[in-house]
Amino acid sequence: MTSTERGPRTVLPVPSPAGDRPAPATPAYRVPTVPQAAWSPAGCRRRTWVSRAILLSVLLFQATLSLRLHNTAFQDEAVYLSSGHVQIHHLLYGTPVPTDYASYFSGSPLIYPVVAAVVDAKFGLGGARLLSLFFMLGANTALYAMTRRLFSERPALAASAVFAVIPSTVVLGHFATYDAAAVFLLALTAWIIVRTDRAPVASVLLAAPVAVLAVATKYAAGLYLPTLVVLAALVSWPHRGRSSMVRAVLFVIGVAVPTLVGLQYSDVLDGMRATTTAREHGHDGVREIVWKTAEWGGLMFLTACGGAIAYARRGRMNESPSTAPLDVPGGIWRTLLGLLLCATALLAPAYQIHLATSVALSKHLGFGLLFAAPMAGVGLTRLVGAHFRFPQLACVLWVATLCVGVTKSTEWFASWPETSQLNKVLRSHITPGGGRYLAESPNTPVYYLRDITDQTRWSSLYHMGYKDAHGTVHHGKDGYRKALADGWFDLVVLDGVAVPELDPVITEAVRSSGRYRLLGAVPFSETGRFRIWVKR
Repeated sequence: MTSTERGPRTVLPVPSPAGDRPAPATPAYRVPTVPQAAWSPAGCRRRTWVSRAILLSVLLFQATLSLRLHNTAFQDEAVYLSSGHVQIHHLLYGTPVPTDYASYFSGSPLIYPVVAAVVDAKFGLGGARLLSLFFMLGANTALYAMTRRLFSERPALAASAVFAVIPSTVVLGHFATYDAAAVFLLALTAWIIVRTDRAPVASVLLAAPVAVLAVATKYAAGLYLPTLVVLAALVSWPHRGRSSMVRAVLFVIGVAVPTLVGLQYSDVLDGMRATTTAREHGHDGVREIVWKTAEWGGLMFLTACGGAIAYARRGRMNESPSTAPLDVPGGIWRTLLGLLLCATALLAPAYQIHLATSVALSKHLGFGLLFAAPMAGVGLTRLVGAHFRFPQLACVLWVATLCVGVTKSTEWFASWPETSQLNKVLRSHITPGGGRYLAESPNTPVYYLRDITDQTRWSSLYHMGYKDAHGTVHHGKDGYRKALADGWFDLVVLDGVAVPELDPVITEAVRSSGRYRLLGAVPFSETGRFRIWVKR
């Protein structure tokens, strides 16, 4: 066979010199570098928005718990709102103030009462209570931001969730008194202190005016100033060392100077003594106060203590293995932080044990539990475990706290008489601008009927000084008996709830005087009745 019959030849390429070789083609796919773990501790936009969405859900649930509570105005709400209206009329029109509110109010009468009365004038009692809800929602938001700064998102969300359902938070969120505003201002102060932990030491002065305003709003907030001072030094210590003590000193100066100036040029010192520093002691036993404290805040406090112990033992807050080499605060620092926040929750019960009274304890517990909440968030997080290993344990604890919050808040709002029917009856028997009236809780009718009467026309069962026709002044029970015997009052209202020990004394004096007739009994509960007497 010839070469032409073998077919075409295959020509092999001649290798080119090394310098003429073509560059290798870029691969169509490259295997990415696999991280050490499938999650990252670094912040991202998605993580931030998910955390905010959960916080918003918590706040909506908190608002729902508070808004479900209903009753007419409590006597404290009534007196604060009424005084606010009086102060506004005095500022705008020069109307005389009938009494020295600063001498017995537990906060400045020119701050919260005036603000709340402005809202009340436009939206009524519901609007004033809604203002308190906004304050409590703001306090929870500041708590979340503070806890997130101290630890991370998970403890922050847990702290917010448990703080939202404790009884004090639920009650104060629908209660038109000083307390909600003071709690918000304390939370805002604590957040500013924590947020500026790495800033120049002078930045802590931003928190001082807010702290002063908190104390002016509610004098009992001053009980938590030492906690804020220590917190100012403690949170800055890992970043600034000994210079953090300068930070604490600056905060003390920033609070002390305006406070001393305010006391020097105002008349609130008498009210502060009467309601806070030199308050009259009661007769409640230690066991009663401790039991009430355990009922209203025991579960959250135990959770906070558990969180403080767990945080002292292990400081790392993230589950990612990549964070293992990162520096965490030392064990002594973590222990001190846990002790500070948990011990603050005991300040209000300890002070009320000193005073031997449980009056307002249920409200004041919320002040201290605000500071214990970050550690409660750590406790819930550690109870859940890494990768949500035991979520059922934390859920049971949170649901138990929720049940207590719902039950106790409902009981609290049912603890005073509902006065809507009483107000209708009184409106038809009160002389506009005149008359003299006696009631166990006069603040409530003064608030609801302020268009036809005022506080100067009403007397209560808390104090009596009656001057008879001969100029002799009678006090206490004798004063009530003499005033009723002389027919001094045009109308008497008794409910047997506000001052039960004097109820039979007044009842007997009204009946024996012969000057009054029983107008009727207005029910306010299944067993409770308002008894109304009018002068013949």
